[in-house]
Amino acid sequence: MLVLVVLSTLWPAGQSAAGAAPSWHWPVGPGHLVTRPFVAPATVYGAGHRGIDIAAPLGATVEAPADGVVHFAGMVVDRPVLSIRHADGLISSFEPVTTGLSEGAVVLRGSAVGTTTAGHCRSPCLHLGVRRYGEYLSPLVFLGGIGLSVLLPSRALR
Repeated sequence: MLVLVVLSTLWPAGQSAAGAAPSWHWPVGPGHLVTRPFVAPATVYGAGHRGIDIAAPLGATVEAPADGVVHFAGMVVDRPVLSIRHADGLISSFEPVTTGLSEGAVVLRGSAVGTTTAGHCRSPCLHLGVRRYGEYLSPLVFLGGIGLSVLLPSRALR
């Protein structure tokens, strides 16, 4: 019996496994320090961290990671949130972000969509989440921070 093990390799930000450019633009300026990683919940309503936290100073400009349309702009509980609907059923969400945009506004990759404010991390940060048809995914898949999975045999083949 052959058992396969799936390994995932982390790649430096801005580089994919094939060396191609990532499909999304980082939403905040250079540095791209991820201070808290994506942690998928075990169940739909289980505990987890449904996005990544990126170090960003208060008042930093937040840019659209890809072309899209504003899906939501407003308060969620006590934080300002911005969500953008993209192609392929993807929705990116940012918090805490103040914006002057309204639902339905068209945004282009790299265009300013808001500014960071206090409210999510102990140190200033931007929380970036991504959903595809309601399922949360690691934003690093689109930013180029996760390589392709590789299947390896669990024992030597003869």
